[in-house]
Amino acid sequence: MSASSPRPTDSSPEEIEKVLATKQGVVSAHVDVPGEKVELDYDPKVISDAEVEALINHVAPAVQKHFKKYIMRLTGRAAEATAMRLEDKAKKIPGIKRATATFLGGVMNVTYDTSILQPSEVIEKVKKIGAPVKPYEFLITEEKVWWKKIFHRENVEIFFTFGTLISLGLGWLALRIGWSSLAQSVCYVLAYVFGGYFGIQASWQSLKEKTVNVDLLMLLAALGAAYVGAPLEGAVLLFLFSFSNVLQGYAMDRTRKAIQSLMQLRPETALVRRNGKTEVLPIESLQIGDRVIVRPGESVPLDGEIVEGSSDFDESSLTGESMPVYKEMGQHVFAGSINQTGAIEFRVTRLAKDSTLARLIQLVEEAQSERAKTQRFLDKAEQFYALGVIAFTIALIVIPTLVLKENFSSTFYRAMTVMVVASPCALIISTPASILSAIGCAARKGVLFKGGAHLERCAEIKIVALDKTGTLTEGKPRVTDVATIGKTLNFPGAKSCDEVRLLSLAASVEAKSEHPLGQAILKEAQSRSLQLFEATHFQSISGKGANATVNGERIAVGSPRFFEQFHCPEREVALKEVARFQDEGKTAVLVGKISEDGAVASLLGAIAIADVLREDAPKVVQQLKALGIKQVVMVTGDNPRVAAAIARQAGVDEFYADLLPQDKVLVLRDLRKLGEVAMVGDGVNDAPALASASIGVAMGAAGTDVAMETADVVLMSDNLKNIPFAIQLSRQAKKIVYQNLTFALGVIVVLVISALGFQLPLPLGVVGHEGSTVLVCLNGLRLLAFRVKD
Repeated sequence: MSASSPRPTDSSPEEIEKVLATKQGVVSAHVDVPGEKVELDYDPKVISDAEVEALINHVAPAVQKHFKKYIMRLTGRAAEATAMRLEDKAKKIPGIKRATATFLGGVMNVTYDTSILQPSEVIEKVKKIGAPVKPYEFLITEEKVWWKKIFHRENVEIFFTFGTLISLGLGWLALRIGWSSLAQSVCYVLAYVFGGYFGIQASWQSLKEKTVNVDLLMLLAALGAAYVGAPLEGAVLLFLFSFSNVLQGYAMDRTRKAIQSLMQLRPETALVRRNGKTEVLPIESLQIGDRVIVRPGESVPLDGEIVEGSSDFDESSLTGESMPVYKEMGQHVFAGSINQTGAIEFRVTRLAKDSTLARLIQLVEEAQSERAKTQRFLDKAEQFYALGVIAFTIALIVIPTLVLKENFSSTFYRAMTVMVVASPCALIISTPASILSAIGCAARKGVLFKGGAHLERCAEIKIVALDKTGTLTEGKPRVTDVATIGKTLNFPGAKSCDEVRLLSLAASVEAKSEHPLGQAILKEAQSRSLQLFEATHFQSISGKGANATVNGERIAVGSPRFFEQFHCPEREVALKEVARFQDEGKTAVLVGKISEDGAVASLLGAIAIADVLREDAPKVVQQLKALGIKQVVMVTGDNPRVAAAIARQAGVDEFYADLLPQDKVLVLRDLRKLGEVAMVGDGVNDAPALASASIGVAMGAAGTDVAMETADVVLMSDNLKNIPFAIQLSRQAKKIVYQNLTFALGVIVVLVISALGFQLPLPLGVVGHEGSTVLVCLNGLRLLAFRVKD
């Protein structure tokens, strides 16, 4: 791409698309604001993959500048259908392109156009549509003011619940010991006030958005009980409903606190070196470039790059990995990890609000507002169901009273009981209680589901496609074999070219090369602490090899093609070694001594280099098959010979080699005809394939913003075992959702039949109704403690 190309910094999505479409080779372009993607269709014969990547990088700042996310805390308690209404209203605000909200998760998230709205305007606009939102407190800190602790909403709800219990208890006692009817009435009125306060707020919030929630049904039933002379039953209903909501709130809050508790691993202060002095400062006051000292046993306060020292770090808070990671100068450390051994000094690269740990927590919060398909269906159906319950209740009052001439009081009481037991509390809470708990459990293990929809879809996966480089393999070439031919060299004390001497010679030449294969040879020599000789007159021939003078001998390291220009007496022997290595999926380079006249090359040996398979790859592939995955395939751009060797070692069912990025997309589209496909890659180079799969899984994304934004599921570490874990967790979540739905529906059917046919008392109906609601919450909460079955 030419330097003179205009950067569309201030362009709209339409203008960015036009800029991209004018480039030669680009067939079409689309800026997907909701999906936060730029999609290109291009002709690979006209424009290369590297040019496409450069083009995307060219316009990415414009897209990122224009569209930002704004996350808010959604307060109150209303129907999820109300949250969906608020989503629709928010999308109509000029400048807001996407909105998701949930009262259960307490989050509202919008994507807005920065050319139309400023961040300070977003929350004002959203408040004007009636959404009860407040700024999202991103940096979680424990409240220091005592009175704010006491009057926190959760504590107030508990206080009101026990106020209801005490009031109805006094009312019941007043009836037994002969207090006046006025005293009894006062007690019951207080019970209704305490028990109905938050229900009235929730009902009003829903009614304003023309929706009906369960709170309204409970209030109507309680008022109906009082109307027919059964205020005690009405008070019991309000107490149990209130107590049930407290337990629900506790259960749902456990998920959020399970994630937010990670922030407690990050210290509030840091030891900073400035102007030659050290001082302790709040982490919020640190700036990019500040140098921070971390002693053994201390937590890393911010993301940064080590500039002095080395140590082992416990990164389990981010990645879920129990084994410490050794890091040294030049490597990155992450906020929340714990320094275990040596003291280090690092340079801050991200502010507190932008750290990997903070980003992880924010993404989990955002994921809570992304509903699963089952949950979205139930939230929509809730309105029809609730209105149906109200209509059925009215029919149960009108028909028996006017047509069958039954007693009004007993008919009305029975109708109120039916309205209570038929209310869909347990049905509505059954899905989010399970989904949010599963998301929380996964995040603590270093697996981030970007929403309930992705968690639900992951349970349906039938085919897993794995990228080769960096996923099945380590992603770093290293020396695997050294084969000598045994020629004598003119070096002091050298009788023959043994393995050590061959590797030393090759590394001496490659010390001045920047080629990845050369660096692998050098690294192997250094790891063995081998002697390196001074190399002079270094020459590199692109795509073939390099040579240099080492202790008076001209030593060359290169591919078999490089040595074709020389007469090589050992050629046949050497080529057999090369063929053997290639059959094993390895790349082979030859090492030879070139004669003074440059006509003859005496081949000394061959060195095999490979991107080796991860140790746990075969076991993980077996685990996937044991989980019932129909097909495990490998996709790679590597040559078929190498791909075949890696596929054989990993135990995959099939492999696809020599694939360009667009070829991987076509392969995945064909695989999707056979079932739901999960594509596992690094989240950057495999972005088109990740987007084409049913579920895109990015591996090793800790500290990588691009990878964290690309896929549907993010594995913070590069541990392959997290793939079976994610599938097992999603399946268990689906199983528990179905358990909850079946149980909740069964309880409703039994209680309704009991109320209609067996005169079920209202208090027992309330206990059955609220008990089922609490049980499905607790059942869903079990997912927080989910463990993988070996």
